[in-house]
Amino acid sequence: MDKVLCLIVDDEPVARDIIKTYCSHLDQLQIVASCGNALEAKRVLDQQKIDIVFLDINMPIMDGISFVKTLKYPIQVIFTTAYKEYAHSAFDLAACDYLLKPFSFDRFIVAVDKALEKIGPATQKIVEIMETKTEAFVFIKTDGKIYKIQYDELLFAEAQGNYTKITTTSYTLLPKMPFSNFEELLPKSLFLRTHRSFIINKSKINHIEGNRIMINTNEIPIGSNYREVLMNELGFSKE
Repeated sequence: MDKVLCLIVDDEPVARDIIKTYCSHLDQLQIVASCGNALEAKRVLDQQKIDIVFLDINMPIMDGISFVKTLKYPIQVIFTTAYKEYAHSAFDLAACDYLLKPFSFDRFIVAVDKALEKIGPATQKIVEIMETKTEAFVFIKTDGKIYKIQYDELLFAEAQGNYTKITTTSYTLLPKMPFSNFEELLPKSLFLRTHRSFIINKSKINHIEGNRIMINTNEIPIGSNYREVLMNELGFSKE
């Protein structure tokens, strides 16, 4: 099967590296180039046909919206940006998808799968490819560093004002990130909301007693509004 040729355009090196890492776990994708601005990307497009472009919006010289208007042949555009206010303009340009930073690997796969479906029916879906993959993680930025957290190492997360306290098997992080934003990064098949301020990794539950969940030595509360859903997710009908 032919490789799907990809171009990354983002003025932030860290953002480019994250997309490179995500792409490296998907055998069907091949990164042709990684550019820091639209003019560099244009030079690549003049020399090489590209199938998918991962494109930031807020960049120097030329922003991503303006850059898309210069494209001379159909390309699946997946916008990757920290600014949700550009979403309407992006979809007006028939963008394939719009990823709001920081985005999870799962969300990235959904976007790529949309692009592959538009490229052609013969293109195998990324979801099918991922059945043989074991990588599952999320990137979190805090204290000037970007941490790669494996889902299997993530025990639970707790809302703390404008911050989210993330507890793993090895360390605790406190990124300035709304709790709801962090929840969006996690696959719902693995993580459950047990309280308005807590999300847990259900595979890490030691036992449940009353309205408390034990994960190692940590007691996690079960909110009254979440108990029925939690029990159903664990395979127990309402008592």
